[in-house]
Amino acid sequence: MARNLGSGGLRSRIAASEAAPGLVLMACAATALVLANSPLAHAWHALFLQPLAWSPVARLETLHDWINDGAMAVFFLVVGLEIKREFVMGTLADSARRRLPVLAALAGMAVPALVFLAVTNEKSELHGGWAIPSATDIAFALGVLALLGNRVPPSVRLFLLTVAVVDDIGAIAVIALFYTSSLALPWLGLAVLLFAAMAAMNRFGVRRLPPYLVLAAALWFAVLHSGIHATVAGVLAAFTIPVALDRHGDSPLLRLEHALVGVSGFLIVPLFGLANAGVELGSGTLMAPLPLGIALGLFLGKQAGVMLAILGCERAGLAARPAGAGLLHLWGMALLCGIGFTMSLFIGALAFAGAPHLIEEAKIGVLAGSLISAIAGALVLGMAPRTAPD
Repeated sequence: MARNLGSGGLRSRIAASEAAPGLVLMACAATALVLANSPLAHAWHALFLQPLAWSPVARLETLHDWINDGAMAVFFLVVGLEIKREFVMGTLADSARRRLPVLAALAGMAVPALVFLAVTNEKSELHGGWAIPSATDIAFALGVLALLGNRVPPSVRLFLLTVAVVDDIGAIAVIALFYTSSLALPWLGLAVLLFAAMAAMNRFGVRRLPPYLVLAAALWFAVLHSGIHATVAGVLAAFTIPVALDRHGDSPLLRLEHALVGVSGFLIVPLFGLANAGVELGSGTLMAPLPLGIALGLFLGKQAGVMLAILGCERAGLAARPAGAGLLHLWGMALLCGIGFTMSLFIGALAFAGAPHLIEEAKIGVLAGSLISAIAGALVLGMAPRTAPD
């Protein structure tokens, strides 16, 4: 008997447990932070950064490399599957419904970048980190929403999810366009051929997952050696997986997303938090330009960009606010968009590769901005009525 994994069925299963990965991520981030500031700090960093005795892929020399360049490709695969599902059969399929969250997400990426550049104006060597405060960590944000129970209208939660999906698209584009090293054209050509082969399989009706997964692994290997960050391969592979439903409400994309969403949320992202959130609090000050620019970008820039877009569109008659949402709901949601964490840490490591002290400073800014945004968002939403007044 076929499992019904239609969009609604999958969404309900994910929604039932989507807050839990955020709570696990919070616990892992706290653990990494505590261990990095304990007598075990040296051993903790060595666990992730010491070269492995043997690695099947020469470019991945440490456990940290395997997590950031290997396991995170699966995370980006899941993100890509989610993006494709939302555009084909979800909230982004309707142009009228996606207008407001798309504009809110774009403004929520642009304003934090401008805040960051304003703070780091006199430090041109830091300008490469402009994209760090532009990301939203949906797992962390949903973990905060879970702590609030049913105080938040479902429309606000759905709006936050949609903004985060569009935000992910923007972050992926930024990584591919702005954080790419020199290109190795033969490997890039091979990656293009593999992607074309996967797209052709979709075009000619191949619905079995194993052929896609084999070529996806090869695509990841080719992209890893091409100069483009390897995690982009996960998104490219996701876009080739068939999404059309059969008579049982099933599709390869929904089966794969269902199989991987737990692995990504409960294993890969927490591992990333453990490997990347550990920063020695005495290694820098929040008032230095880099961490201050990131923290202010996340806390001030995110809420300003999202709120200006929502209120501006509403006032101009371009789109209506989410049903049942008052100003406090919208403000609290905009504050939660300032939880950057996973993607911000990831971009920070790319932006300042080869400058460990700047990566550490960036972590301080990300942790501070995300924590302040989470606390402020929870307080505002806690004060908001369950539904907006008539």
